[in-house]
Amino acid sequence: MSTKRYGLRNDQWERIEGLLPGRVGTEGRPAKNNRLFVEAVLYRYRAGIPWRDLPGHFGDFRAVHTRMSRWAKRGVWKEIFEHLATDADNEYAMIDSTIVRAHQHSAGARKKGAAIKPSDAARVA
Repeated sequence: MSTKRYGLRNDQWERIEGLLPGRVGTEGRPAKNNRLFVEAVLYRYRAGIPWRDLPGHFGDFRAVHTRMSRWAKRGVWKEIFEHLATDADNEYAMIDSTIVRAHQHSAGARKKGAAIKPSDAARVA
């Protein structure tokens, strides 16, 4: 599985880079590599893998998970999502019948060869 497929393009990175903790000039020590970390989190969720299966070039999966959890508790992810939502292009928000399908029985389709059975209400009347 290619990690590049799950990475950020430069324009995407530039949109969130200034929101992340660990930048020079913010409190605390500077982060080693925020982009690699964000891409590790994206990779994990987009690939649908457990943390322990995170490829080694992202670093120790336990450290990535711990940092992701800390950011969640501090509201960093929420701030990023709110920032991105203000300028959303809605590319992935489109839902149509090619994506969402109902089971045939949910639409009231009859089985082939099934006799039409009158309802109990019709019998009473």
